[in-house]
Amino acid sequence: MREVSAKGIKSDNSTALNNYIVELIQDKKGKSIKSLNLKAIPEAITDYFIVCHGESTTQVKAIINNIYKKVKEEWGEVPHHIEGVAQSEWAIIDYTDVVVHVFLKDKREHYQLEELWSDAVFTEYKDII
Repeated sequence: MREVSAKGIKSDNSTALNNYIVELIQDKKGKSIKSLNLKAIPEAITDYFIVCHGESTTQVKAIINNIYKKVKEEWGEVPHHIEGVAQSEWAIIDYTDVVVHVFLKDKREHYQLEELWSDAVFTEYKDII
């Protein structure tokens, strides 16, 4: 979410939203969380991609539902788009400036999304056990 103050100075909240969503994924024990900072890449359509995986379709769905619920409650934001929750093998929740990809492990390995944006600045997070 980007806001313009009364002085016309742009305030960038995408980093704060990115960090909050990572915490929400950790709450549901998402695995191998990576945040890809795409701000310096001119052709990127978003500021951040967050990529992680769950160990079951139930966990993938729980991660997406937790993000949706908590971001709506705490930030007053609803996603621009959600896809894949029904099958929960690869689900996407799109907040425009932050796009979250939650995979099953084998789907993540197959699509290798991180490789497509290898020029991004990566932040890896430890798994919460």
